[in-house]
Amino acid sequence: MDPLQPLLAELDHEISTTRRVLQRIPDHALDFKPHPRSFSLGDLGVHLTEIVGWGTAVMTREELVFDPASYQPKRAASAADLLGRLDSAVGALRQALETASPSSLLAPWRLVSGGQVAFELPRAVALRFMIFNHLVHHRGQLTVYLRLLEVPVPSIYGPSADERG
Repeated sequence: MDPLQPLLAELDHEISTTRRVLQRIPDHALDFKPHPRSFSLGDLGVHLTEIVGWGTAVMTREELVFDPASYQPKRAASAADLLGRLDSAVGALRQALETASPSSLLAPWRLVSGGQVAFELPRAVALRFMIFNHLVHHRGQLTVYLRLLEVPVPSIYGPSADERG
């Protein structure tokens, strides 16, 4: 089996789930924060779309250089805005995966943050660790925000308390 096929299948599954969660974001609550140190709901949604976008860097570059001091996330205008960003990021990542060679999955990839190498891993591991797992983590946070706002949480890996089979 082509080793890229399981990654594409995982991408499709996680994006479908992420899309269902982003669709639930109420536009009037984009500034909601459950705690002063938390992302706002809109910023957390933006972060989810950025994570997917970083997947393209994992697949097409040798490293991603990130400067936390100068990072300025773009604000979300609406849930529809977030869904458009997600679709754009997924399209680019899917194309990068579909055109990658199986051997490229073993190539080393680095994240450089604040001038320091945060980690160096084989590309496939970086994709799983920094993109897929990171996406799942923050998507889980977003579902807590939805719960706090009394917005029904969609099913993720099975029925939610709001969507029983």
